[in-house]
Amino acid sequence: MNALRKFSPPALQAKKERTVSLGNEPQILTDIYQESPNMVIWQRTLSSTLNSTVNDLLLSDKSLEIVSAVTPKTALFELHHELKGLACAKELSENIAELVDMFCCLFELKRAGLRLTTLHHAMCPRFHVDKVPCRLVTTYAGTGTQWLPHQVIDRSKLGTGNQGLDDEFSGLYQHASSIEQTACGDVALLKGESWHDNENAGLVHRSPALDANEKRLLLTLDFLA
Repeated sequence: MNALRKFSPPALQAKKERTVSLGNEPQILTDIYQESPNMVIWQRTLSSTLNSTVNDLLLSDKSLEIVSAVTPKTALFELHHELKGLACAKELSENIAELVDMFCCLFELKRAGLRLTTLHHAMCPRFHVDKVPCRLVTTYAGTGTQWLPHQVIDRSKLGTGNQGLDDEFSGLYQHASSIEQTACGDVALLKGESWHDNENAGLVHRSPALDANEKRLLLTLDFLA
C-alpha cells in the first residue's frame, strides 16, 4: 500500500458517516485505514510503576518540553538522554519508543515528529480539526483529550464560524453530554482533514480545561516528510 498516495488532497464532497473504533489490543490501530473511522482508540492500561513515577513527575517542579524528529532506531536513545535522571526515564522512554515504532510502521514513515510536554493549561481550548493526515495522541498523566462524535457537529460553527461565541453557545453541538473523552493511557489516532477523502470529516477535538494546580503529560506524534 502506498501510504503517501492515500493522503493526496481530497476533493469537495458531501458529509459522510464517521465513527470511532475502540479496542483493547494495539491491532485496533489498523482500523484507521478503513473509511468510516475518523478516530481509533487503543484502550490500554499503563503499568502501576509508570503511573506512579509519571504522576510523581507532575507533582514536582520539573516540566518537560521535548520536541524532536525521531526514527524507530533513534527514539529510545534520544528519550533516554532527554529524561536522564528522572525516575520514569527508563519505562517512559521504552513506552514512547514502542509507539514511535508502531506509528512509523503503520503509516510507512521513516521518521515522526515527537512532542512530549507538561501542560499547565489547555493547549488548544476550543474544538477544532487538525490540517494533518493523522496524529497520535496519548496522555500519560492527567485528563485525556476531549472530542465530539461526527454526527452531532455543525461544522459551519468551527473557527470563525462561531461568530466569537464560546463552543458551548455557538451551536457547534447541542448538548454537553455529547462531549467524549479519552482515558489516561489511551492511544488515539485522530484522522485529520488532510487524510485522503476526509475533507469536512476530520475529528473535532480539544484540550481539556485544567484546574489551577492541575497538569497533564501529553505525547503527540505527527507525520514528517
